[in-house]
Amino acid sequence: MDRKDVRILVVDDEPTMADSLKQNLAEEGYTVDTASSGAEAIELFDRGAHHLVLCDVKLPDMDGMEIVKHIKDAQPATEVIVMTGYGTVERAIEATKAGAFWFLQKPFDFEVLQPLVEKALERRDLMAETETMRRQLSTRTEYFNIIGASKAMQTIYETIESVAKSDANVLIVGESGTGKELIANAIHYNSLRAKKPFIKVNCAALPKELIESELFGHTKGAFTGAHADKDGLIQHAAGGSLLLDEIAEMPVELQPKLLRVLQERSYRKIGSEKTYAVDFRLITSTNRMPADAIRDGLLRDDLFYRISTITIHVPPLRERTEDIQLLAEHFFRMYARKYQRSINGISQAAYQRLFGHTWPGNVRELQNVIERAVLLAKSNKIEPVDLPFDNGSLPEKSAQGQGWDVPPNMTLEDIEKLVIERTLQRTGGNKQAAANLLGIYRPRLYSKIRKYNIDVAALVSS
Repeated sequence: MDRKDVRILVVDDEPTMADSLKQNLAEEGYTVDTASSGAEAIELFDRGAHHLVLCDVKLPDMDGMEIVKHIKDAQPATEVIVMTGYGTVERAIEATKAGAFWFLQKPFDFEVLQPLVEKALERRDLMAETETMRRQLSTRTEYFNIIGASKAMQTIYETIESVAKSDANVLIVGESGTGKELIANAIHYNSLRAKKPFIKVNCAALPKELIESELFGHTKGAFTGAHADKDGLIQHAAGGSLLLDEIAEMPVELQPKLLRVLQERSYRKIGSEKTYAVDFRLITSTNRMPADAIRDGLLRDDLFYRISTITIHVPPLRERTEDIQLLAEHFFRMYARKYQRSINGISQAAYQRLFGHTWPGNVRELQNVIERAVLLAKSNKIEPVDLPFDNGSLPEKSAQGQGWDVPPNMTLEDIEKLVIERTLQRTGGNKQAAANLLGIYRPRLYSKIRKYNIDVAALVSS
Protein backbone atom coordinates (compact mmCIF):
# COMPACT_ATOMS: atom_id res chain seq x y z
CA MET A 1 0.00 0.00 0.00
CA ASP A 2 1.34 3.45 -0.92
CA ARG A 3 2.01 5.76 2.02
CA LYS A 4 -0.36 8.37 0.65
CA ASP A 5 -3.17 5.82 1.03
CA VAL A 6 -2.31 5.03 4.66
CA ARG A 7 -4.38 6.77 7.33
CA ILE A 8 -2.95 7.09 10.84
CA LEU A 9 -4.79 8.31 13.95
CA VAL A 10 -2.72 9.90 16.74
CA VAL A 11 -4.46 9.96 20.13
CA ASP A 12 -2.72 12.16 22.74
CA ASP A 13 -3.97 14.92 25.04
CA GLU A 14 -0.60 16.72 24.92
CA PRO A 15 -0.92 19.14 21.96
CA THR A 16 2.85 19.42 21.50
CA MET A 17 3.24 15.65 21.28
CA ALA A 18 0.24 15.20 18.96
CA ASP A 19 1.35 18.01 16.63
CA SER A 20 4.95 16.75 16.52
CA LEU A 21 3.86 13.23 15.61
CA LYS A 22 1.44 14.51 12.98
CA GLN A 23 4.10 16.70 11.35
CA ASN A 24 6.74 13.94 11.28
CA LEU A 25 4.33 11.30 9.94
CA ALA A 26 2.94 13.71 7.32
CA GLU A 27 6.49 14.39 6.13
CA GLU A 28 6.85 10.63 5.61
CA GLY A 29 3.84 10.76 3.29
CA TYR A 30 1.08 9.46 5.60
CA THR A 31 -2.38 10.99 6.07
CA VAL A 32 -2.74 11.82 9.78
CA ASP A 33 -5.68 12.67 12.06
CA THR A 34 -5.35 13.65 15.72
CA ALA A 35 -7.61 13.32 18.76
CA SER A 36 -7.08 14.72 22.26
CA SER A 37 -9.59 12.53 24.11
CA GLY A 38 -10.89 8.99 24.10
CA ALA A 39 -14.35 9.97 22.94
CA GLU A 40 -12.98 12.02 20.05
CA ALA A 41 -10.64 9.17 19.12
CA ILE A 42 -13.45 6.63 18.96
CA GLU A 43 -15.63 8.98 16.92
CA LEU A 44 -12.84 9.67 14.42
CA PHE A 45 -11.86 6.02 14.20
CA ASP A 46 -15.40 4.77 13.62
CA ARG A 47 -15.78 6.96 10.57
CA GLY A 48 -12.17 7.17 9.42
CA ALA A 49 -11.07 3.63 8.42
CA HIS A 50 -7.58 4.14 9.89
CA HIS A 51 -4.85 1.60 9.20
CA LEU A 52 -2.75 2.43 12.28
CA VAL A 53 -3.46 4.12 15.61
CA LEU A 54 -0.86 5.66 17.95
CA CYS A 55 -2.60 5.87 21.30
CA ASP A 56 -1.55 7.36 24.64
CA VAL A 57 -2.59 5.31 27.67
CA LYS A 58 -3.43 8.22 29.96
CA LEU A 59 -6.26 10.36 28.56
CA PRO A 60 -8.53 12.84 30.34
CA ASP A 61 -11.77 10.87 29.87
CA MET A 62 -10.78 7.19 29.68
CA ASP A 63 -7.99 4.64 29.87
CA GLY A 64 -6.22 4.16 26.54
CA MET A 65 -6.69 0.39 26.89
CA GLU A 66 -10.42 0.90 26.36
CA ILE A 67 -9.66 2.54 23.02
CA VAL A 68 -7.34 -0.30 22.04
CA LYS A 69 -10.05 -2.86 22.81
CA HIS A 70 -12.65 -0.84 20.86
CA ILE A 71 -10.34 -0.62 17.84
CA LYS A 72 -9.52 -4.35 17.82
CA ASP A 73 -13.19 -5.27 18.28
CA ALA A 74 -14.38 -2.93 15.51
CA GLN A 75 -11.50 -3.36 13.03
CA PRO A 76 -9.17 -6.26 13.99
CA ALA A 77 -6.90 -5.53 11.02
CA THR A 78 -5.99 -2.06 12.35
CA GLU A 79 -2.66 -2.06 14.18
CA VAL A 80 -2.14 -0.10 17.41
CA ILE A 81 1.04 1.26 18.99
CA VAL A 82 0.50 2.22 22.62
CA MET A 83 2.44 5.19 24.09
CA THR A 84 2.83 6.02 27.77
CA GLY A 85 4.88 8.09 30.13
CA TYR A 86 4.16 5.62 32.93
CA GLY A 87 5.55 2.41 31.50
CA THR A 88 5.43 -0.79 33.48
CA VAL A 89 5.78 -4.44 32.51
CA GLU A 90 2.21 -5.05 33.59
CA ARG A 91 0.87 -2.33 31.31
CA ALA A 92 2.92 -3.61 28.41
CA ILE A 93 1.50 -7.10 28.90
CA GLU A 94 -2.02 -5.67 29.17
CA ALA A 95 -1.55 -3.75 25.91
CA THR A 96 -0.26 -6.84 24.12
CA LYS A 97 -3.18 -8.94 25.35
CA ALA A 98 -5.57 -6.25 24.11
CA GLY A 99 -4.05 -6.65 20.64
CA ALA A 100 -1.52 -3.79 20.50
CA PHE A 101 1.39 -4.20 18.10
CA TRP A 102 3.90 -2.42 20.34
CA PHE A 103 4.22 -0.67 23.70
CA LEU A 104 6.41 2.46 23.57
CA GLN A 105 7.53 4.45 26.61
CA LYS A 106 7.76 8.23 26.43
CA PRO A 107 9.84 10.18 25.73
CA PHE A 108 11.09 8.69 22.48
CA ASP A 109 12.66 9.98 19.29
CA PHE A 110 10.76 9.78 16.02
CA GLU A 111 13.66 7.70 14.68
CA VAL A 112 12.57 5.00 17.15
CA LEU A 113 8.90 5.24 16.17
CA GLN A 114 9.36 5.37 12.41
CA PRO A 115 10.53 1.73 11.88
CA LEU A 116 7.80 0.54 14.27
CA VAL A 117 5.19 2.28 12.13
CA GLU A 118 6.56 0.60 9.01
CA LYS A 119 6.65 -2.84 10.66
CA ALA A 120 3.12 -2.44 12.00
CA LEU A 121 1.82 -1.54 8.54
CA GLU A 122 3.77 -4.42 6.98
CA ARG A 123 2.11 -6.82 9.41
CA ARG A 124 -1.30 -5.34 8.64
CA ASP A 125 -0.73 -5.86 4.90
CA LEU A 126 0.47 -9.43 5.48
CA MET A 127 -2.55 -10.27 7.62
CA ALA A 128 -4.86 -8.70 5.04
CA GLU A 129 -3.24 -10.79 2.28
CA THR A 130 -3.65 -13.93 4.36
CA GLU A 131 -7.31 -13.18 5.03
CA THR A 132 -7.94 -12.42 1.35
CA MET A 133 -6.30 -15.71 0.37
CA ARG A 134 -8.40 -17.57 2.95
CA ARG A 135 -11.60 -16.01 1.59
CA GLN A 136 -10.60 -16.88 -1.96
CA LEU A 137 -9.84 -20.45 -1.01
CA SER A 138 -13.08 -20.83 0.93
CA THR A 139 -15.11 -20.03 -2.19
CA ARG A 140 -12.81 -21.56 -4.77
CA THR A 141 -14.20 -24.35 -6.95
CA GLU A 142 -10.99 -24.95 -8.92
CA TYR A 143 -7.40 -24.86 -7.69
CA PHE A 144 -4.42 -25.90 -9.85
CA ASN A 145 -6.75 -28.11 -11.94
CA ILE A 146 -8.26 -29.69 -8.81
CA ILE A 147 -12.07 -29.39 -8.91
CA GLY A 148 -14.10 -29.18 -5.71
CA ALA A 149 -15.86 -26.74 -3.40
CA SER A 150 -16.63 -29.10 -0.51
CA LYS A 151 -15.28 -28.50 2.98
CA ALA A 152 -12.81 -31.37 2.58
CA MET A 153 -11.35 -29.90 -0.61
CA GLN A 154 -11.13 -26.38 0.84
CA THR A 155 -9.07 -27.86 3.69
CA ILE A 156 -6.74 -29.49 1.16
CA TYR A 157 -6.33 -26.19 -0.74
CA GLU A 158 -5.39 -24.42 2.50
CA THR A 159 -2.91 -27.16 3.39
CA ILE A 160 -1.24 -26.90 -0.03
CA GLU A 161 -0.95 -23.12 0.33
CA SER A 162 0.57 -23.56 3.80
CA VAL A 163 3.19 -26.20 2.97
CA ALA A 164 4.07 -25.68 -0.71
CA LYS A 165 6.76 -23.06 -0.11
CA SER A 166 8.55 -25.25 2.44
CA ASP A 167 10.63 -28.35 1.74
CA ALA A 168 8.61 -30.53 4.11
CA ASN A 169 8.02 -34.09 2.91
CA VAL A 170 4.37 -34.64 2.01
CA LEU A 171 2.43 -37.92 2.01
CA ILE A 172 -0.85 -37.95 0.06
CA VAL A 173 -3.28 -40.71 1.09
CA GLY A 174 -6.38 -41.57 -0.90
CA GLU A 175 -8.16 -44.24 -2.89
CA SER A 176 -7.29 -44.80 -6.54
CA GLY A 177 -8.82 -42.17 -8.78
CA THR A 178 -9.21 -39.44 -6.14
CA GLY A 179 -6.68 -37.09 -7.75
CA LYS A 180 -3.55 -37.59 -5.65
CA GLU A 181 -1.28 -36.72 -8.57
CA LEU A 182 -3.11 -33.42 -9.14
CA ILE A 183 -2.46 -32.52 -5.52
CA ALA A 184 1.22 -33.43 -5.92
CA ASN A 185 1.32 -31.18 -9.02
CA ALA A 186 -0.23 -28.33 -7.06
CA ILE A 187 2.39 -28.67 -4.31
CA HIS A 188 5.33 -28.68 -6.72
CA TYR A 189 4.12 -25.94 -9.07
CA ASN A 190 3.17 -23.70 -6.14
CA SER A 191 6.59 -24.19 -4.52
CA LEU A 192 9.93 -22.42 -4.81
CA ARG A 193 11.09 -25.41 -6.90
CA ALA A 194 8.42 -24.90 -9.55
CA LYS A 195 10.91 -24.09 -12.32
CA LYS A 196 13.01 -27.17 -11.58
CA PRO A 197 12.23 -30.78 -12.63
CA PHE A 198 9.28 -32.70 -11.24
CA ILE A 199 10.09 -36.39 -11.57
CA LYS A 200 7.31 -38.96 -11.06
CA VAL A 201 7.87 -42.63 -10.30
CA ASN A 202 5.08 -45.20 -10.00
CA CYS A 203 6.49 -47.76 -7.56
CA ALA A 204 3.75 -50.24 -8.46
CA ALA A 205 4.48 -50.09 -12.19
CA LEU A 206 8.23 -50.77 -12.06
CA PRO A 207 9.44 -54.39 -11.82
CA LYS A 208 10.93 -55.16 -8.41
CA GLU A 209 14.36 -55.92 -9.89
CA LEU A 210 14.50 -52.61 -11.82
CA ILE A 211 13.21 -50.06 -9.33
CA GLU A 212 16.51 -49.64 -7.47
CA SER A 213 18.40 -49.04 -10.71
CA GLU A 214 15.74 -46.59 -11.93
CA LEU A 215 15.85 -44.60 -8.70
CA PHE A 216 19.55 -44.59 -7.90
CA GLY A 217 21.19 -45.30 -11.25
CA HIS A 218 24.07 -47.69 -11.84
CA THR A 219 27.60 -47.91 -13.15
CA LYS A 220 28.71 -49.79 -16.23
CA GLY A 221 29.01 -53.51 -15.46
CA ALA A 222 27.20 -53.26 -12.13
CA PHE A 223 24.94 -56.11 -13.23
CA THR A 224 24.12 -58.08 -16.36
CA GLY A 225 22.80 -55.71 -18.98
CA ALA A 226 24.38 -52.58 -17.42
CA HIS A 227 26.29 -51.59 -20.57
CA ALA A 228 26.85 -47.95 -19.55
CA ASP A 229 26.70 -45.62 -16.58
CA LYS A 230 23.20 -44.36 -15.88
CA ASP A 231 21.91 -41.55 -13.67
CA GLY A 232 18.92 -42.41 -11.51
CA LEU A 233 15.65 -40.52 -11.29
CA ILE A 234 16.72 -39.14 -7.90
CA GLN A 235 19.54 -37.32 -9.67
CA HIS A 236 17.19 -36.13 -12.42
CA ALA A 237 15.05 -34.53 -9.69
CA ALA A 238 17.96 -32.41 -8.44
CA GLY A 239 16.74 -28.98 -7.40
CA GLY A 240 13.13 -29.99 -7.96
CA SER A 241 10.65 -32.50 -6.58
CA LEU A 242 10.35 -36.28 -6.67
CA LEU A 243 6.96 -38.00 -6.53
CA LEU A 244 7.01 -41.64 -5.44
CA ASP A 245 3.51 -42.80 -6.30
CA GLU A 246 2.20 -45.87 -4.43
CA ILE A 247 5.10 -45.78 -1.97
CA ALA A 248 3.72 -48.82 -0.11
CA GLU A 249 4.48 -50.90 -3.23
CA MET A 250 8.20 -50.13 -3.03
CA PRO A 251 10.13 -53.31 -2.12
CA VAL A 252 10.66 -53.39 1.66
CA GLU A 253 14.36 -54.22 1.24
CA LEU A 254 14.83 -51.00 -0.77
CA GLN A 255 13.10 -48.74 1.75
CA PRO A 256 16.12 -48.41 4.12
CA LYS A 257 18.19 -47.10 1.21
CA LEU A 258 15.59 -44.41 0.50
CA LEU A 259 15.51 -43.59 4.20
CA ARG A 260 19.28 -43.04 4.20
CA VAL A 261 18.97 -40.69 1.22
CA LEU A 262 16.40 -38.61 3.12
CA GLN A 263 18.54 -38.56 6.25
CA GLU A 264 21.93 -37.91 4.66
CA ARG A 265 20.84 -36.10 1.47
CA SER A 266 23.26 -38.26 -0.52
CA TYR A 267 23.24 -41.63 -2.30
CA ARG A 268 25.34 -44.15 -4.22
CA LYS A 269 24.69 -45.67 -7.62
CA ILE A 270 24.50 -49.45 -7.86
CA GLY A 271 28.06 -50.72 -8.31
CA SER A 272 29.72 -47.51 -7.13
CA GLU A 273 31.45 -46.46 -3.91
CA LYS A 274 31.19 -42.79 -4.80
CA THR A 275 28.71 -40.69 -2.85
CA TYR A 276 26.58 -38.13 -4.70
CA ALA A 277 24.92 -35.18 -2.95
CA VAL A 278 21.30 -34.67 -3.87
CA ASP A 279 18.73 -31.91 -3.29
CA PHE A 280 15.08 -32.65 -3.92
CA ARG A 281 11.68 -32.29 -2.25
CA LEU A 282 9.97 -35.64 -1.67
CA ILE A 283 6.25 -36.12 -2.25
CA THR A 284 4.79 -39.60 -1.82
CA SER A 285 1.33 -41.06 -2.28
CA THR A 286 -0.47 -44.28 -1.47
CA ASN A 287 -3.93 -45.76 -1.90
CA ARG A 288 -3.42 -47.83 1.25
CA MET A 289 -4.01 -46.62 4.77
CA PRO A 290 -0.47 -46.20 6.16
CA ALA A 291 -1.33 -48.01 9.40
CA ASP A 292 -2.54 -51.02 7.40
CA ALA A 293 0.55 -50.99 5.17
CA ILE A 294 2.84 -50.89 8.22
CA ARG A 295 0.88 -53.68 9.92
CA ASP A 296 1.04 -55.84 6.79
CA GLY A 297 4.80 -55.33 6.49
CA LEU A 298 4.57 -53.34 3.25
CA LEU A 299 5.84 -50.02 4.66
CA ARG A 300 8.57 -49.56 7.25
CA ASP A 301 7.43 -47.41 10.14
CA ASP A 302 10.74 -45.48 10.24
CA LEU A 303 10.32 -44.55 6.56
CA PHE A 304 6.70 -43.61 7.14
CA TYR A 305 7.65 -41.16 9.89
CA ARG A 306 10.23 -39.58 7.60
CA ILE A 307 7.97 -39.17 4.55
CA SER A 308 4.84 -38.01 6.42
CA THR A 309 5.92 -34.67 7.86
CA ILE A 310 2.70 -33.43 6.29
CA THR A 311 -0.08 -35.91 5.48
CA ILE A 312 -2.95 -34.96 3.17
CA HIS A 313 -5.97 -37.26 3.20
CA VAL A 314 -7.97 -37.08 -0.04
CA PRO A 315 -11.61 -38.11 0.49
CA PRO A 316 -13.29 -40.52 -1.93
CA LEU A 317 -15.93 -39.00 -4.21
CA ARG A 318 -18.75 -40.72 -2.29
CA GLU A 319 -17.79 -38.58 0.74
CA ARG A 320 -17.96 -35.29 -1.16
CA THR A 321 -21.09 -35.72 -3.24
CA GLU A 322 -21.63 -31.97 -3.50
CA ASP A 323 -18.62 -31.87 -5.85
CA ILE A 324 -20.14 -34.33 -8.33
CA GLN A 325 -21.99 -31.65 -10.28
CA LEU A 326 -18.91 -29.39 -10.45
CA LEU A 327 -16.77 -32.26 -11.69
CA ALA A 328 -19.37 -33.51 -14.17
CA GLU A 329 -19.78 -30.02 -15.67
CA HIS A 330 -16.00 -29.60 -15.90
CA PHE A 331 -15.51 -32.91 -17.71
CA PHE A 332 -18.55 -32.25 -19.92
CA ARG A 333 -17.13 -28.93 -21.13
CA MET A 334 -13.69 -30.47 -21.65
CA TYR A 335 -14.86 -33.41 -23.75
CA ALA A 336 -17.58 -31.56 -25.64
CA ARG A 337 -14.86 -29.16 -26.78
CA LYS A 338 -12.33 -31.93 -27.45
CA TYR A 339 -14.71 -34.00 -29.58
CA GLN A 340 -16.55 -30.96 -31.01
CA ARG A 341 -19.93 -32.24 -29.88
CA SER A 342 -22.77 -29.68 -29.91
CA ILE A 343 -24.42 -30.91 -26.71
CA ASN A 344 -26.14 -28.48 -24.36
CA GLY A 345 -25.45 -30.19 -21.07
CA ILE A 346 -26.51 -32.98 -18.70
CA SER A 347 -30.19 -33.65 -18.08
CA GLN A 348 -31.77 -33.70 -14.62
CA ALA A 349 -32.51 -37.41 -15.02
CA ALA A 350 -28.86 -38.10 -15.86
CA TYR A 351 -27.77 -36.13 -12.80
CA GLN A 352 -30.04 -38.35 -10.70
CA ARG A 353 -28.07 -41.36 -11.92
CA LEU A 354 -24.75 -39.62 -11.23
CA PHE A 355 -25.79 -38.69 -7.68
CA GLY A 356 -27.07 -42.19 -6.99
CA HIS A 357 -23.87 -43.99 -8.04
CA THR A 358 -21.23 -44.91 -5.41
CA TRP A 359 -18.20 -44.14 -7.62
CA PRO A 360 -15.82 -46.94 -6.60
CA GLY A 361 -13.38 -45.52 -9.16
CA ASN A 362 -13.80 -42.00 -7.76
CA VAL A 363 -13.07 -38.92 -9.90
CA ARG A 364 -11.28 -40.97 -12.56
CA GLU A 365 -14.39 -43.11 -13.01
CA LEU A 366 -16.60 -40.02 -13.26
CA GLN A 367 -14.26 -38.56 -15.89
CA ASN A 368 -14.45 -41.74 -17.96
CA VAL A 369 -18.24 -41.88 -17.61
CA ILE A 370 -18.67 -38.30 -18.85
CA GLU A 371 -16.20 -38.79 -21.73
CA ARG A 372 -18.13 -41.88 -22.85
CA ALA A 373 -21.47 -40.08 -22.51
CA VAL A 374 -20.28 -37.11 -24.58
CA LEU A 375 -19.20 -39.48 -27.35
CA LEU A 376 -22.39 -41.58 -27.31
CA ALA A 377 -25.08 -38.97 -26.60
CA LYS A 378 -27.78 -39.10 -29.26
CA SER A 379 -29.78 -36.02 -28.20
CA ASN A 380 -28.78 -32.47 -27.35
CA LYS A 381 -28.25 -33.46 -23.70
CA ILE A 382 -26.63 -36.36 -21.88
CA GLU A 383 -29.44 -38.67 -20.72
CA PRO A 384 -29.47 -41.71 -18.37
CA VAL A 385 -29.30 -44.07 -21.35
CA ASP A 386 -25.90 -42.53 -22.21
CA LEU A 387 -24.46 -43.53 -18.82
CA PRO A 388 -22.86 -46.96 -18.35
CA PHE A 389 -24.92 -47.83 -15.28
CA ASP A 390 -27.64 -50.43 -14.94
CA ASN A 391 -30.72 -48.48 -15.98
CA GLY A 392 -33.07 -51.13 -14.63
CA SER A 393 -34.79 -51.15 -11.29
CA LEU A 394 -31.91 -52.47 -9.18
CA PRO A 395 -31.12 -49.95 -6.44
CA GLU A 396 -27.66 -48.45 -6.23
CA LYS A 397 -25.94 -47.42 -3.03
CA SER A 398 -26.13 -43.83 -1.99
CA ALA A 399 -23.14 -41.60 -1.44
CA GLN A 400 -23.49 -42.39 2.25
CA GLY A 401 -23.23 -46.14 1.66
CA GLN A 402 -26.92 -47.13 2.07
CA GLY A 403 -29.00 -48.86 -0.60
CA TRP A 404 -31.81 -46.77 -1.93
CA ASP A 405 -33.49 -45.89 -5.21
CA VAL A 406 -33.26 -42.46 -6.76
CA PRO A 407 -36.88 -41.76 -7.74
CA PRO A 408 -37.36 -40.56 -11.33
CA ASN A 409 -38.05 -36.98 -12.42
CA MET A 410 -36.38 -35.34 -9.43
CA THR A 411 -34.77 -31.89 -9.59
CA LEU A 412 -31.27 -31.31 -8.24
CA GLU A 413 -32.82 -29.72 -5.15
CA ASP A 414 -35.00 -32.79 -4.64
CA ILE A 415 -31.90 -34.98 -4.86
CA GLU A 416 -29.99 -32.77 -2.42
CA LYS A 417 -32.86 -32.92 0.08
CA LEU A 418 -33.05 -36.69 -0.28
CA VAL A 419 -29.30 -37.12 0.27
CA ILE A 420 -29.43 -34.93 3.39
CA GLU A 421 -32.42 -36.83 4.77
CA ARG A 422 -30.80 -40.23 4.21
CA THR A 423 -27.55 -39.04 5.79
CA LEU A 424 -29.38 -37.73 8.87
CA GLN A 425 -31.17 -41.06 9.15
CA ARG A 426 -27.86 -42.88 8.96
CA THR A 427 -26.32 -40.74 11.74
CA GLY A 428 -29.41 -41.01 13.96
CA GLY A 429 -30.01 -37.27 13.70
CA ASN A 430 -26.44 -36.33 14.67
CA LYS A 431 -25.98 -33.13 12.65
CA GLN A 432 -22.23 -32.85 13.15
CA ALA A 433 -21.70 -36.43 11.95
CA ALA A 434 -24.03 -35.82 9.00
CA ALA A 435 -22.16 -32.62 8.08
CA ASN A 436 -18.87 -34.54 8.17
CA LEU A 437 -20.23 -37.25 5.87
CA LEU A 438 -21.60 -34.65 3.47
CA GLY A 439 -18.34 -32.69 3.53
CA ILE A 440 -19.94 -29.40 4.55
CA TYR A 441 -19.81 -27.15 7.60
CA ARG A 442 -22.48 -27.70 10.23
CA PRO A 443 -23.99 -24.18 9.87
CA ARG A 444 -24.47 -24.89 6.15
CA LEU A 445 -26.25 -28.14 7.00
CA TYR A 446 -28.55 -26.23 9.37
CA SER A 447 -29.28 -23.81 6.55
CA LYS A 448 -30.17 -26.70 4.21
CA ILE A 449 -32.40 -28.29 6.87
CA ARG A 450 -34.30 -25.00 7.21
CA LYS A 451 -34.43 -24.51 3.44
CA TYR A 452 -35.99 -27.91 2.84
CA ASN A 453 -38.06 -27.85 6.05
CA ILE A 454 -36.62 -31.22 7.12
CA ASP A 455 -38.07 -32.66 10.34
CA VAL A 456 -35.00 -34.39 11.81
CA ALA A 457 -36.85 -35.88 14.78
CA ALA A 458 -39.45 -37.43 12.50
CA LEU A 459 -36.69 -38.82 10.24
CA VAL A 460 -34.93 -40.52 13.12
CA SER A 461 -38.10 -42.00 14.59
CA SER A 462 -39.38 -43.29 11.23
